[in-house]
Amino acid sequence: MGAEASGSGPALRELLREAETSLLECQVCFERFGQRQQRRPRNLPCGHVVCLACVAALAHPRTLALECPFCRRACRGCDTSDCLPVLHLLELLGSALGPAQAAPRVAPGGGPGALTCHLAFGGWGTLVNPTGLALCPKTGRVVVVHDGKRRVKIFDSGGGCAHQFGEKGGAARDIKYPLDVTVTNDCHVVVTDAGDRSVKVFDFFGQIRLVIGGQFSLPWGVETTPQNGVVVTDAEAGSLHLLEVDFPEGVLRRTERLRAHLCGPRGVAVSWLTGAIAVLERPLALGAGTCSTTVKVFSATMQLIGQVDTFGLSLFFPSEITASAVTFDHQGNVMVADTSSHAVLCLGKPEEFPALKPIITHGLSHPVALTFTKENSLLVLDSAAHAVKVYKADWG
Repeated sequence: MGAEASGSGPALRELLREAETSLLECQVCFERFGQRQQRRPRNLPCGHVVCLACVAALAHPRTLALECPFCRRACRGCDTSDCLPVLHLLELLGSALGPAQAAPRVAPGGGPGALTCHLAFGGWGTLVNPTGLALCPKTGRVVVVHDGKRRVKIFDSGGGCAHQFGEKGGAARDIKYPLDVTVTNDCHVVVTDAGDRSVKVFDFFGQIRLVIGGQFSLPWGVETTPQNGVVVTDAEAGSLHLLEVDFPEGVLRRTERLRAHLCGPRGVAVSWLTGAIAVLERPLALGAGTCSTTVKVFSATMQLIGQVDTFGLSLFFPSEITASAVTFDHQGNVMVADTSSHAVLCLGKPEEFPALKPIITHGLSHPVALTFTKENSLLVLDSAAHAVKVYKADWG
């Protein structure tokens, strides 16, 4: 009995920390709820909870009319009320965790490789169901594709919206249903559009330069190579393609099929250290309860150098894994986002697969895209929070 009690202590603390990051943050501004006036959790009539500061920001200054940022139900600021369950939970967590443990965000174990969230931006309304994330190599600006009226949104390094373009519409230059985005070395924005099964190229100011249609069944993942080529996965055809484009002229010079017979390839990443290409396979037609994902890594000459699937990963990780995105860090390690455990995992170098290490285990709801900055920060696109979250690495 004593052993059980001693073992339950860490598990309880872990549960409390999980509750803190998933329940006790306002999902509009990402600030932690509190007892103070501006951070008090407020019930909207629809049942969603936001902080009082966000209620005030969302409400019309004269009529107090507002819409729930999550379900769009209309109400008024004066219709909101204190969320007593969250307030009580704040009190319980404060006494259970103690002041020194109230707000840690480092992954369990800490040490080299652990990542700490230090910035989040976006939020519902600014981003709507985002699907793709990229970084401009020259300016450091963050590019996101989402389901808003203007499909491409560009943020500065501090999270402010700098520019947006790509109208939602039926014209050839419009973006119907964006899946992924990349930014080339000369600052052109390349978007895969599932709506008309095309790849669209814009300059950084949003002017359309090229529409590549008729060549793909379902273009999905897209990434830039060090040579300024563009690799694209075709999830329906099961193939991986290299596009060579004269971006200033807006001309497609050459298309090469790098790989065929892939199984529902979606995400793709390129290592700027080695030129290796990682492809995330996830079959489009899955049975009930089935969740099968595979990460394959090819050398620059397209030789398979590493592969791991869901079953293999489950031998090393205590819960089910569903990989939703893949990227390389600056050392050539493969990172995947996991929507089942709301985590980011390091798989190690392809030739050492799988050397699995969780590097983010808290604070994510549904991570769908990853990319590293030049400063070694990891950007995570969290579609459920409609936000980009920036994690800094403590490599020791």
